[in-house]
Amino acid sequence: MALETAQAGTLESSDCLVTVGPAEGRILDVRGGNAKLFAERTRRVVDEVLKRYGLRDVRVQIQDQGALEATLTARVETALDRALGKEEGR
Repeated sequence: MALETAQAGTLESSDCLVTVGPAEGRILDVRGGNAKLFAERTRRVVDEVLKRYGLRDVRVQIQDQGALEATLTARVETALDRALGKEEGR
């Protein structure tokens, strides 16, 4: 699977902007006012989604503006679908 760079989400309150792209290994960069507070949850969500997609070499950048777990999951999935050239979500 060829992974391109793609984004999903916004920088609006209660949302997050997720950018994914190719990398060597798995890189997770989370920023935002509550990034440290929700770091464990964010890492778990990203790991679960990447496992379902079977991806190991990927960079995931998240600018979290207070997104709920369901929103974060949806944004990561959508960014990955776009990066993989899929027209419809899973």
